[in-house]
Amino acid sequence: MVTVNGEEPTPLGFDIEGGSHNRFEACAFNVGGATPDPVVFLTRRRTVTSNGMTEEIALSSLARENVSLQLRLRLSSDMCSIAAVKSGLATTPQRAVTQGSRLCWGDATTGRVETSVTPEADRVDPLDSSYAWNLTLAPSSAQTFLLSVQHHGGVPPVVVPLSYDPLINDRPGGRASVEASDPRVARLFDRGITDLASLAMTTPSSSGDAFIAAGAPWYLTLFGRDSIWAARMLLPLGTDVALGTLRTLARRQGNKIDPVTNEEPGKIIHELRPETRHPDGVDTDALARTTPTLPPAYYGTVDATPLWVCLLHDAWRWGLAESEVEKLLTPMERCLDWIADFGCGTRSFVSYVDESGHGLTNQGWKDSSDGVQFRDGRIADAPIALCEAQGYAYEAAMHGADLLEAFDRPRAEHWREFADQLARRFREAFWVQDADGPYPAIALDAHGTPVDSLSSNIGHLLATGLLSAEESQLVARRLGESDLNSGFGLRTLAASSKGYNPLSYHCGSVWAHDTAIAITGLRTVPGPVAERAAASLIEGLLAAGAHFEYRLPELYAGDTRSTQSGPRTYPAACHPQAWAAGAAVSIVSAVVGIRPDVPRGTVAFTPLPSHDDLSVSGIRLSGDSVTFQPNDGGSAHISGLPPGPLLIP
Repeated sequence: MVTVNGEEPTPLGFDIEGGSHNRFEACAFNVGGATPDPVVFLTRRRTVTSNGMTEEIALSSLARENVSLQLRLRLSSDMCSIAAVKSGLATTPQRAVTQGSRLCWGDATTGRVETSVTPEADRVDPLDSSYAWNLTLAPSSAQTFLLSVQHHGGVPPVVVPLSYDPLINDRPGGRASVEASDPRVARLFDRGITDLASLAMTTPSSSGDAFIAAGAPWYLTLFGRDSIWAARMLLPLGTDVALGTLRTLARRQGNKIDPVTNEEPGKIIHELRPETRHPDGVDTDALARTTPTLPPAYYGTVDATPLWVCLLHDAWRWGLAESEVEKLLTPMERCLDWIADFGCGTRSFVSYVDESGHGLTNQGWKDSSDGVQFRDGRIADAPIALCEAQGYAYEAAMHGADLLEAFDRPRAEHWREFADQLARRFREAFWVQDADGPYPAIALDAHGTPVDSLSSNIGHLLATGLLSAEESQLVARRLGESDLNSGFGLRTLAASSKGYNPLSYHCGSVWAHDTAIAITGLRTVPGPVAERAAASLIEGLLAAGAHFEYRLPELYAGDTRSTQSGPRTYPAACHPQAWAAGAAVSIVSAVVGIRPDVPRGTVAFTPLPSHDDLSVSGIRLSGDSVTFQPNDGGSAHISGLPPGPLLIP
């Protein structure tokens, strides 16, 4: 808390100056003479890092005479883990101790937080954890104070790269940019890539490889699924993040069977965290009832392993150097073996079950305990086979086969046959029907019964190749015309389901990345039904983006657009969040309709008619910067293509 002469300043406004930088403006009414107008102003600029933060506090005066005042900065810390904070449990502030001019909290068990200020405070009070300065501001003068907060306590699992901005922003040829008659597109795109840059992380042992952390504040670490999807969405801006993500995850690929951590040979990790230590006063029993206690390295994900293969293939298509691709073929083969040997195991489909009793009940992207339910609200029993996990496995097998064949490695036909058989079984087992016709169930339960909820998961199937042309049209119609479409994006669960709640984490809310994946898939489906659905969903995300000042949060309410000026906020949503920010890049890619295949010497552009005036510069192909600019009549001018690729009209 900041006070001036004992009172909190009056807020005037704030601005987001990038993913890790915020600015707050305020004024003090209780100083500066008899005038009713404020004459003393505060500007606070806060910058968050992986192990702390800094805050610059600038005091300025527009008074006609000298102003004497006291600036007081009061701090507090409970030293709780991020899991305890997220749970909403009551916490106990810890008492600070002084170390010279520093205020410090914590111990060797929970870690240590140290704060320092510049210039040195006139008074440091550990009893109320405060710094105070007595100062005089001359007319039209300003004075700046700097607070630094640092956490110490072992080697963190992830850290900020020394030069993470160049991975996304400061590229040769300039930063990627968008121009369109709809200004929302460019604003969402600009904010999205700035947020993605702020979430770039690395590990201490491999500082040259950057990935995108899942989100702040709850998931500021390596998440297999989230980091892979963010890297896939970012491919139009280059393959650096994809390569860093692939390498980082390959180093932690599973080697043994461990029911506690869910590790299995060839499996890609779900989450990497520091070991959790709680200070005295935290109700650990209550925390365990609300939040799973996961091991620091946890492998409880059914989809990260096939998605790793999909990312490698996509990066290859976008121009990742073949020498780099070749180095990753062995971990790719281990991923494919996991899909067949452990993912499917003795079942016909890629499935999951938490055998430890202490991990995640659901291990797809909808990993809350009620995330997979029937239309009547019943919760599905595990083992569970998610529809999208079958799509990812099919895509991984087919694209893995393409890579094996391209690099003269064996078993390509084996994996194509595996994919064909999986598609046949899926067609027989997953399709259900209601009054509006057939659609894929969200999952099969432990008994092989289709879990018949109409869910956004079906949108993930479109780009995988698992569905036939006719089936893709059926899914496209559902995405655009059913009550999955809220008008602000896809609801995770159709409003007609008994378990629907617009502010449920996974059963009625809207997730931008989920909608963006569906949009990408729709652009692979020919015809007006898919085009209309894609355009409708893009409009929904743009409207939501404008409502949230162009920073799409992790999720928001699945409110109907006709009854709301904007969707309601989900209280605990991450923002910035990796794949929500990546959705902005996906929208631009979908509008342009770019489909590169650098190894085969082709790149196709199929612009979406509803946004046929959008131009974009800074698309990266094989490291070269490409500009896409539409012409009258539906054609386009493309410049900067690297030597070799043949443009397909």
